[in-house]
Amino acid sequence: MNPTPPARIAAIIPVATFEDAKSRLGRTLDAEERQDLTERLLTETVEAALALPLLEDVLVVSPDRDVLRRAAELGARTLRQRSRGLNAGLDEGRADVVAGGADALLVLPIDLAFISAGAIANVLEPLAAAAHAVALVTDRHQTGTNALALRPPDVIGFSFGAGSRFAHRLAAEAAGARFVEIDGPLTLDIDTPADLVLVESMAPEGIGAG
Repeated sequence: MNPTPPARIAAIIPVATFEDAKSRLGRTLDAEERQDLTERLLTETVEAALALPLLEDVLVVSPDRDVLRRAAELGARTLRQRSRGLNAGLDEGRADVVAGGADALLVLPIDLAFISAGAIANVLEPLAAAAHAVALVTDRHQTGTNALALRPPDVIGFSFGAGSRFAHRLAAEAAGARFVEIDGPLTLDIDTPADLVLVESMAPEGIGAG
């Protein structure tokens, strides 16, 4: 049996506007604090992705010019989202990285409190073992999708939203792709006030300390 050739992997980092990001934290953080948190998470996510040689391309997709400006300052490529909604924006990003030669991709949201190059590498590992593969990190509630790696990039469609873990798994099974779930630090995202309290209890010195 011939070994699976190495993949050219691109990361797509979708970001809402600074103004709207983390709106569910409105009862805990004011608008300025939410924007500061979003900028901090964006910085940590882009820097972690850029530090990983396995990723040949790091693309930030957002409708917000300020987000794109900050991402470019950090060294990422940028794409201004023209459509509405997360899945539609990811489709735009997928078309862009495929046009650039990617034959695998990683969707990496910016709300992962303990992001690191090593944690990202763990998500990409299953892509080396099969030509058709889907690797997923679920959230701590085991219903959502915190990170998603696809080989090839169009092996399944994007189904981010309520129940996305199950939807992505069903799509992988329907496509005949190898499906792997990855445990570890990326299972903890910051989406609600309870998430923020948990993260702060685990890393009181600051988000990203893990």
